[in-house]
Amino acid sequence: MGAPKRLFRTSCLAVLCVFFTVNNAFANDIDAQEGVASYYSDRFQGAMTASGEAFDQQALTAAHPSLPFGTKVLVTRADTGQEVEVLINDRGPFVNGRIIDLSKRAARKLGILRRGTAPVMVTLLN
Repeated sequence: MGAPKRLFRTSCLAVLCVFFTVNNAFANDIDAQEGVASYYSDRFQGAMTASGEAFDQQALTAAHPSLPFGTKVLVTRADTGQEVEVLINDRGPFVNGRIIDLSKRAARKLGILRRGTAPVMVTLLN
């Protein structure tokens, strides 16, 4: 009878450790996140976003893997300090190592149209 109880306690402890590790990583992800930004290609103009609205290259919007739709974030280019405020309205990016996909207008404000990507800091505003 003692072994099953020990196994149960050990299993519960393992589950709690995983929960708190994932929860803390998620909280850190939301407050501020460093990584690489990219921007949507023109072929997505007018396509339906995950939030249900049509994608507009001229809007200041972005795709993020986990932030709620309607969240405002400040995207700061790490190497130049250029900033743009965007609204999360889609999911993505779907390329390993990238943390946010910007509309073309937002990418222009950060000066990344030629490069296609840039190192950024994404900070939650609301």
